[in-house]
Amino acid sequence: MANIPSVAKRARQSVKRRARNAATISTLKTVKKKARSAAASGTPEEALAAYSDLASKLDKAAKRGVIHPNAADRGKSRARKALAAKA
Repeated sequence: MANIPSVAKRARQSVKRRARNAATISTLKTVKKKARSAAASGTPEEALAAYSDLASKLDKAAKRGVIHPNAADRGKSRARKALAAKA
Protein backbone atom coordinates (compact mmCIF):
# COMPACT_ATOMS: atom_id res chain seq x y z
CA MET A 1 0.00 0.00 0.00
CA ALA A 2 1.11 3.54 -0.69
CA ASN A 3 2.69 5.55 2.12
CA ILE A 4 1.85 8.94 0.66
CA PRO A 5 -1.79 10.09 0.75
CA SER A 6 -1.75 11.53 -2.77
CA VAL A 7 -0.39 8.26 -4.17
CA ALA A 8 -3.09 6.30 -2.34
CA LYS A 9 -5.75 8.59 -3.82
CA ARG A 10 -4.33 8.16 -7.32
CA ALA A 11 -4.46 4.38 -6.86
CA ARG A 12 -8.13 4.59 -5.86
CA GLN A 13 -8.89 6.83 -8.82
CA SER A 14 -7.15 4.53 -11.27
CA VAL A 15 -9.20 1.54 -10.05
CA LYS A 16 -12.43 3.47 -10.69
CA ARG A 17 -11.26 4.71 -14.08
CA ARG A 18 -10.11 1.26 -15.15
CA ALA A 19 -13.55 -0.16 -14.31
CA ARG A 20 -15.33 2.67 -16.15
CA ASN A 21 -13.10 2.28 -19.22
CA ALA A 22 -13.58 -1.50 -19.25
CA ALA A 23 -17.36 -1.04 -19.20
CA THR A 24 -17.18 1.41 -22.09
CA ILE A 25 -14.95 -0.88 -24.14
CA SER A 26 -17.27 -3.82 -23.47
CA THR A 27 -20.24 -1.75 -24.66
CA LEU A 28 -18.33 -0.77 -27.79
CA LYS A 29 -17.62 -4.41 -28.60
CA THR A 30 -21.30 -5.29 -28.21
CA VAL A 31 -22.43 -2.39 -30.41
CA LYS A 32 -19.82 -3.29 -33.07
CA LYS A 33 -21.12 -6.85 -33.12
CA LYS A 34 -24.71 -5.64 -33.52
CA ALA A 35 -23.74 -3.25 -36.31
CA ARG A 36 -21.79 -5.98 -38.11
CA SER A 37 -24.69 -8.43 -37.94
CA ALA A 38 -27.21 -5.75 -38.97
CA ALA A 39 -25.05 -4.82 -41.98
CA ALA A 40 -24.75 -8.48 -42.95
CA SER A 41 -28.31 -9.67 -42.58
CA GLY A 42 -30.60 -6.86 -41.42
CA THR A 43 -32.75 -4.40 -43.30
CA PRO A 44 -31.06 -1.23 -44.59
CA GLU A 45 -32.93 0.89 -42.01
CA GLU A 46 -31.84 -1.42 -39.21
CA ALA A 47 -28.23 -1.35 -40.43
CA LEU A 48 -28.24 2.44 -40.67
CA ALA A 49 -29.62 2.75 -37.13
CA ALA A 50 -26.96 0.34 -35.83
CA TYR A 51 -24.23 2.32 -37.62
CA SER A 52 -25.52 5.58 -36.16
CA ASP A 53 -25.46 4.12 -32.64
CA LEU A 54 -21.95 2.76 -33.17
CA ALA A 55 -20.62 6.06 -34.51
CA SER A 56 -22.09 7.93 -31.56
CA LYS A 57 -20.60 5.56 -28.99
CA LEU A 58 -17.20 5.57 -30.70
CA ASP A 59 -17.12 9.37 -30.75
CA LYS A 60 -18.08 9.59 -27.08
CA ALA A 61 -15.41 7.06 -26.10
CA ALA A 62 -12.81 9.01 -28.05
CA LYS A 63 -13.93 12.30 -26.52
CA ARG A 64 -13.58 10.86 -23.02
CA GLY A 65 -10.15 9.40 -23.76
CA VAL A 66 -11.16 5.76 -23.50
CA ILE A 67 -9.97 5.06 -27.04
CA HIS A 68 -7.74 7.03 -29.39
CA PRO A 69 -9.59 9.36 -31.81
CA ASN A 70 -7.96 7.59 -34.77
CA ALA A 71 -9.30 4.26 -33.48
CA ALA A 72 -12.80 5.75 -33.38
CA ASP A 73 -12.45 7.04 -36.94
CA ARG A 74 -11.12 3.67 -38.11
CA GLY A 75 -14.06 1.87 -36.49
CA LYS A 76 -16.57 4.21 -38.13
CA SER A 77 -14.87 3.81 -41.50
CA ARG A 78 -14.95 0.02 -41.34
CA ALA A 79 -18.59 0.03 -40.31
CA ARG A 80 -19.42 2.43 -43.17
CA LYS A 81 -17.66 0.15 -45.65
CA ALA A 82 -19.63 -2.86 -44.39
CA LEU A 83 -22.83 -0.84 -44.69
CA ALA A 84 -21.98 0.24 -48.24
CA ALA A 85 -21.16 -3.34 -49.26
CA LYS A 86 -24.64 -4.38 -48.12
CA ALA A 87 -26.39 -1.66 -50.18
